[in-house]
Amino acid sequence: MSARREQALVGLFVLAAVALLAVTMLSLSGTFNTNNTHYRTYFKNAGGLGPGSQVRYAGGPPVGRVEKVQADPQNPTRMEIDFLIRSDIPVKTDSTATITSTSPLGDNFLGIVPGTIGASVAPPGSTLKSVEYVGFSDVVGLIGDLGPNANDLVRNLNDRVGELKETLARVNDLLDTQNRANISGSLSNLKLSPLIDNFQKASAQANDALTQLNATLGEDRPDLRQAITSLRQALGSAAVLTDQLNGTLNTNSENLDEIIDNLRNVTENLNSFTETIKTRPYTLIRPSGIKPRNPGDSSPP
Repeated sequence: MSARREQALVGLFVLAAVALLAVTMLSLSGTFNTNNTHYRTYFKNAGGLGPGSQVRYAGGPPVGRVEKVQADPQNPTRMEIDFLIRSDIPVKTDSTATITSTSPLGDNFLGIVPGTIGASVAPPGSTLKSVEYVGFSDVVGLIGDLGPNANDLVRNLNDRVGELKETLARVNDLLDTQNRANISGSLSNLKLSPLIDNFQKASAQANDALTQLNATLGEDRPDLRQAITSLRQALGSAAVLTDQLNGTLNTNSENLDEIIDNLRNVTENLNSFTETIKTRPYTLIRPSGIKPRNPGDSSPP
């Protein structure tokens, strides 16, 4: 009799513990809380929510539970979700409903995003706006849709690289040794210095003639005197301009070979860059420090 009594006591204890655990879980989920407010929202994808799923406000602890999930009778393309939430939670008219989780492997729950301070409290039974749920399958579908576009982008990039390579080849041919010599010879044969010297002499002679004419006229013709003064200023400006031009030519002629060499180096660098993009386009999206692996190579430590 004592053994049966002990077994009965153990069974009663287990049943009491299970009942207490069930009551605790139901209390935490808000089943026994009658001070709840009913709301409704709609999603095209329910994200695995069902009756009893948690409702959290601003990512905090559970403040309610989902009561019913069904297809919208008026629009079968979306899901209607009815849920209860504690009456002390400030759900506003501009609050939004989302489907989210606390971790990538956690269960989804219905989240309530707080509204603005100036918005009024949403009345019981009102419908909250929702932010559509994007699941893993939706992300995979988007990546799959990007595949053809990526292939087209790579083909267009290869075409543009080919055109750029052809253009650089033409520039490189233009700047070869023979053409550089021809350009240098042409610039050296361009005799601007004698022309500038002749212009300066003519300007000086015109200035002397104007001085003599000004002394002859005196103050009898003010308008002609003003015209002569303006002409003298124009000749002075022209003389300054020719001096600047002469100095610029003298300076740049010495650096002509260096400029051509720099331009040739730039074209060679662009040619190398286009060749790299054409043969290894993946370097645009992958760090250059990662070496490509061949089949059979051992993994790095």
